[in-house]
Amino acid sequence: MIRRSFPVRSLQADVDAVAATEFAIVVPFLLLLFIGGVELANGMAISVKVSATAHSVADMVTQNTSLSTTSMQNILTGASATIAPYSVNDSSGKSLLTVTVSEVSSDANGNLTLQWSRSYNGATFGSGRTSLSGLTVPTSLNGIVGNASNPNNQNDQVSFIVGEVSYAYTPNLGFTISGTVNLTDTVWMFPRCSTDSPANSSGPAYYDVKYSSSTTTCTCLQHLQYKNC
Repeated sequence: MIRRSFPVRSLQADVDAVAATEFAIVVPFLLLLFIGGVELANGMAISVKVSATAHSVADMVTQNTSLSTTSMQNILTGASATIAPYSVNDSSGKSLLTVTVSEVSSDANGNLTLQWSRSYNGATFGSGRTSLSGLTVPTSLNGIVGNASNPNNQNDQVSFIVGEVSYAYTPNLGFTISGTVNLTDTVWMFPRCSTDSPANSSGPAYYDVKYSSSTTTCTCLQHLQYKNC
């Protein structure tokens, strides 16, 4: 009778080889999941900051009845600081962030008109929007009489402060796959103080914020309580 033997050492070596092969196969996928998770978390965090910045710039503007150039620039600068600790410029000095605030008014039919606009890219101030092209507009402001999304014409003959923010996010590790991702958000808010209606409107008194190179700053507190502007 012939008895066949199986060396224990040889069997152990085979098991180690299989484990090493499996590890080599799994590691790339684990690294991909780890890197993807880190980049996704960074992108989501910056997206939250973008939304907060858009809300901040619109909210600060709505607390006034008129703004001077200096006050407007201070608001834009302050709102852009909300994006911290993320940088507003890349390594070459190119701006990654653009903050724009505008006033948009509607007529009796819900048609929109751009009253003024200003922007800031982290380094320089600009004229902002020149038209409403590309602006994300709520469904209640589509310019159609009897719009079901605009009950009782509540959004007609009023003004809105619109805060817009865009951030060019480039993943640190996955940029070769996704490239630069443009994160954006738009916030529409009502001004807080009743003022005179814009020059192009024959409707009732607006809740608007006047801005031009010649206007002076008047806050809601000064306008409503102290009545000195």
